[in-house]
Amino acid sequence: MAKVLNITEAVTIALHSMIIIANKPDEQMNVKVISTLIDSSKFHVAKILQKLVKDGYLGSHRGPSGGFYLKANPNELTLLEIYEAIEGKIIIAECPIDHDHCPFGTCVFDDLTVQMTKQFVDFLKSRTLADYQKQKH
Repeated sequence: MAKVLNITEAVTIALHSMIIIANKPDEQMNVKVISTLIDSSKFHVAKILQKLVKDGYLGSHRGPSGGFYLKANPNELTLLEIYEAIEGKIIIAECPIDHDHCPFGTCVFDDLTVQMTKQFVDFLKSRTLADYQKQKH
């Protein structure tokens, strides 16, 4: 079955992991626990979390009692920032397939893809990690 919107596994891992970590502010969450909670490969989770450490959103400690902790303020960190840390900046393009010239003079999708992208960006920008704290995962 085709999907109109396809969110990558990397973004899904990043968003879910950050929410889990934000919900445990007094604990360090390790990759094994997070990967079990979100049913993902611990190697993929580790790779994504290291990217978020590198970008300054998370901190980490090694060792048996180590793990990841939130460095960013959950009230200020938007889902858009997390998304763009993984996928890069979202560009609102006029053409859904990035062509400079349309053979029909006007896009067959009209401005649907532009509006959908703007709505998606607005949604991610309007949500912070704090909006998901104390909710079940």
